[in-house]
Amino acid sequence: MKIIKILGIAAMALGLTSCVSKKQYDALSSNYKQCIENIGERQREIQDLKSQNSALSGENNLLKSQHDALKSSLDACLANTGKSSANIDKLVGEINASNSYIKQLISSNAKNDSLNLALSNKLKRSLDNVADDDVQVKVLKGVVMISLSDKMLYKTGDYNILPAAQEVLGKVAKVINDYDKYSVLIEGNTDNAPLSSPNLPRDNWDLSALRGTAIAKVLQTQFGVDPARITAGGRSEYNPKATNMSVSGRAENRRTEIIIMPKLDEFMKLMDITPKK
Repeated sequence: MKIIKILGIAAMALGLTSCVSKKQYDALSSNYKQCIENIGERQREIQDLKSQNSALSGENNLLKSQHDALKSSLDACLANTGKSSANIDKLVGEINASNSYIKQLISSNAKNDSLNLALSNKLKRSLDNVADDDVQVKVLKGVVMISLSDKMLYKTGDYNILPAAQEVLGKVAKVINDYDKYSVLIEGNTDNAPLSSPNLPRDNWDLSALRGTAIAKVLQTQFGVDPARITAGGRSEYNPKATNMSVSGRAENRRTEIIIMPKLDEFMKLMDITPKK
């Protein structure tokens, strides 16, 4: 507005040149030129300010876009953090439950190992007057295993129990009866010498199974072992302890094993222990 007024005054001054002195005219002319120059400078300043405003507007739009993107990322992170926290809590719970389960297993296994060791020691004391070649007692994989040689129990190729074996079987039966919560597995084993006969036993399968059941019947009928606790069978020549290439190896393979272990339902209870959800 000031510029317009100045221009108007300048124009009036020019129109009145005839009414003013030369000195006044020169002054007005100089002022007019100065006003023109000032107008040009102001216009350039206005143009520069417009350019700066446009650049700032672009930067502002870019910053706003970046802000929106960062806010979206932050919201997503916060949501994922909540989910991760829940997953971590669940994982910690599962780890604690697993640790509790492991402690239960260790406790149960330690208890079983102690019982089996006591049972094994009692059997060894009962059979301390029997030759080691004829009877071996050991704890293996959580069960007590009694290995009886065939020469003490049977005649060659036969499954009928020899009278001399009654004393040993009686001692074994007494310990079995003392541990009435345990199951008894009886396995007959042979070497790989072929056995062929039209009558029983026809082969090594028959011989091993009949020897196993013969021991079971003696334990039941003569020493009062509950037959519901007994499982009897044979493994023929297919579970050797030693090589069948030597006489001593074949003798070691011809054996009957009595395996005393926690009852199957006790094992199943142990296996049913699972981590709490």
